[in-house]
Amino acid sequence: MLDRHTNFNSGRANFLLLMVMVIIVIGAVLKITAVVVLPFTVAVLLAMVTSPIVKFMGKYGIPRTLSVFLVLIFLLGTLFFIGILLYNSGRTIITLYPRYEARLTEIYIYVARFFELPYDEHLSFFDNIWGQIGVRSRVRVMTLSFSNAFIQFLSYAVMVAIFIVFLLYEVTYFKRKLDKAFEGTKADQIKKISADIMTQVTRYLSIKFIISVVNGVLVGVALKIVGLEFAAVWGVIQFVVNFIPNLGSIAVGVAATCFSIIQFWPDPAPIIITGLIMLVINLVLGSFLDPKIMGDNLGLSPLMVLISLLIWGYIWGFTGLIIAVPMMVIIKIICENIPMLEPVSVLLGSRKAVMAPKREQEETTD
Repeated sequence: MLDRHTNFNSGRANFLLLMVMVIIVIGAVLKITAVVVLPFTVAVLLAMVTSPIVKFMGKYGIPRTLSVFLVLIFLLGTLFFIGILLYNSGRTIITLYPRYEARLTEIYIYVARFFELPYDEHLSFFDNIWGQIGVRSRVRVMTLSFSNAFIQFLSYAVMVAIFIVFLLYEVTYFKRKLDKAFEGTKADQIKKISADIMTQVTRYLSIKFIISVVNGVLVGVALKIVGLEFAAVWGVIQFVVNFIPNLGSIAVGVAATCFSIIQFWPDPAPIIITGLIMLVINLVLGSFLDPKIMGDNLGLSPLMVLISLLIWGYIWGFTGLIIAVPMMVIIKIICENIPMLEPVSVLLGSRKAVMAPKREQEETTD
């Protein structure tokens, strides 16, 4: 008996060690091949969301080619609108830079006096704080990285658009290909996994999109009423980063409040109002609606969601943060349908998802 237990434990330990090694290798491969894999992954997720729209238009006699074209035009039009808005806002910021630097200088003088830091009135703001934190080199590096990221984003957008077109056409024959490629229970199991993934991911992204739109509109309108400059840009940024659970909204709230300090200094009222607006909107939508979507409904543990943000953010950067939750949903569904990986699904699951089977069993026993 002792030998059996020893063999069993060593076998399980070897399996876990092998699984960890495989996960590390897969993560490294995904990071190295991000140029191709990332646009394809984004295209697959967008195809899942837009496929029901194409089917809906097909019910009203709209040809599939025209439906795919309209969906593609909508996606590209949205990206173009966001790009033009950010580009024009960037040009405006450059034009108004002298005013912002003068305000930053005022704030720095106040802080320098409070903390007894050196200040030379004959030097510019960046020259004054050069000796403190080396901000000029950091701004230069950030500007260069932003330019490279924007060029990379454009190339990704073209690849994603091409992938979406082919995926939306291919999805029509996907079930037939499964029937021919696999037989019996394997085909049924793959169909079930595919249907569950499409249902869960589509529901999450669709509802998340609606909430993000509402979030962005509320932020934009509220900040416009306060008088914060570039309110529309803050609304767009809020819309985009709201796809990053919890952390995205916090980052935008801090950034908008800091920008309000630069604009409204030394008047404290608009600064406080801006901070309260970001706090209230993020608390109401982030603390009450988002958990209902990504927590119990998806069956994901909040801790695992946070860990997934770290992992996918490291592998695929900012885009990885946005698609981290859908990727974890896909992994969890796949693990649920493979007996050997079912423990992984349990670890990824939320408390409610884990306790539900136990409650059902107790009710059946009663």
